[in-house]
Amino acid sequence: MNYLDESYWTQRYEQGATGWDIGYASTPLVQYLDQIENRDIKVLIPGGGNGHEAAYAFEKGFQNTFLLDFAKSPLTKFRKSNPQFPEENLLNEDFFTHKGDYDLILEQTFFCALHPDQREAYCEKMKTLLKPNGKIVGVLFSIEFERQGPPFGGKIRDYEKLFSKYFDIIKMEPCYNSIPPRRGAELFFMLQNQ
Repeated sequence: MNYLDESYWTQRYEQGATGWDIGYASTPLVQYLDQIENRDIKVLIPGGGNGHEAAYAFEKGFQNTFLLDFAKSPLTKFRKSNPQFPEENLLNEDFFTHKGDYDLILEQTFFCALHPDQREAYCEKMKTLLKPNGKIVGVLFSIEFERQGPPFGGKIRDYEKLFSKYFDIIKMEPCYNSIPPRRGAELFFMLQNQ
């Protein structure tokens, strides 16, 4: 099955089969964004779906926030509920063909939606999208799921092996501020472009 097929993701959104969507911006990313002083940075949220983190970032003054998703329906819904968000910052595109340069890329349930075979390509693409010293910050599942994904999980040692080939790992640790249902099952990580 191709997990980067637009119809697959559109169908999941339209059927409400979006168990990864907690309905609000995730606590780890909210607390990270709240610490950033320079709100002029350019931010990308790939596979951002319903855009809770994008809405939060924009409301907090990150005017250069871009929300990218393969499926059009969540972006249309986001546009209706966030009319102040610039329409040109809503990107209905394939992440792997997207062009841009960003200071910060937020990772929230996009990596886990990709088949593990696509993880090297994810890293290669992220590297091209980040400015020098730009960062990827977010959360990853630190467990293996019993059923076939998505979501796809993993182990910290595998993530470290993968990411260290492309980025400097600034942080990779158990996430202390996960939402209760995910407590003990997430890692908070920060990678910096070399």
